[in-house]
Amino acid sequence: MINMESIPDLIKKKRDGKELCDQEIKTFIQAVTNKTIQECQIGAMLMAIWQKGMVNTETTTLTREMMSSGEVMSWPKEWEGRVVDKHSTGGVGDKVSLVLAPALAACGCKVPMISGRGLAHTGGTLDKLESIPGYNIHQSIEPMNKTWDRV
Repeated sequence: MINMESIPDLIKKKRDGKELCDQEIKTFIQAVTNKTIQECQIGAMLMAIWQKGMVNTETTTLTREMMSSGEVMSWPKEWEGRVVDKHSTGGVGDKVSLVLAPALAACGCKVPMISGRGLAHTGGTLDKLESIPGYNIHQSIEPMNKTWDRV
């Protein structure tokens, strides 16, 4: 396994246009998740990736490791084909997310609305929902599953 002293070597490797192996990408994501990497190193790695790009295997590994770094939700088999999500890159107004989720649910879809916060000056969907008095944005998976079961 790669030790933490080698993070600068990983950045240099990508900066020099070389391909990162699965374990190197996993080490980078774990360092970000565990907060054992400096923010400037995260920025340097992302800049190197942006400038040099990634091959499909790197992109696949990066995506898988990012997904696996948090809680991974799973759905019952009978929900297959009914679980949908609308994700936003942010923007002024948030004109779609807050109306689309209930509309999709009314049509029988399961809509977890895994959303973000702090998206620039407009805020994310969570920031907007949080401004509603009494609205609880902090839900554990059990109450969410009960809500989805009713749809």
